[in-house]
Amino acid sequence: MRRRGQLQVTGILRRVDHGSVLFFLGILIAVAGLDTAGHLTMVSSGLTALFGDNIYAVNTLIGLLSAIVDNVPLVAAAQGMYPMTHFASDHLFWELLAYCAGTGGSILIIGSAAGVAVMGILGIEFGWYVKRIALPAAMGYFAGIMAFWLIWHG
Repeated sequence: MRRRGQLQVTGILRRVDHGSVLFFLGILIAVAGLDTAGHLTMVSSGLTALFGDNIYAVNTLIGLLSAIVDNVPLVAAAQGMYPMTHFASDHLFWELLAYCAGTGGSILIIGSAAGVAVMGILGIEFGWYVKRIALPAAMGYFAGIMAFWLIWHG
């Protein structure tokens, strides 16, 4: 039986992994610094120059970057690169970004904090993952983008 104290805020805070909270806070502060320095605007301008208003190309690239960099800073950066004046909060861009950044990290096991944790816990080697899982994960990633396009435009 649980004691009442375990469900109170102080009881819950005792079980919080403070290292993880500080890690993500640091990531968000770093992204805010990049935004303040104007770097995210430069990246956004570069992507627009390269792809125009093709949200599928932009989000596909962000998702592929997610295979190397965790999706949390990428999504935070995308929010800084594309403010609500560019894409409204209910725009297709944000839904596609959620899909691409969330699943692109599975192409390589190092693309997410969960993947890195699984490597350590289960002893999965990076080379083994690349040989056996990266191609099927990439195929699923691109198939999902195509399905997304078909749902919205097909």
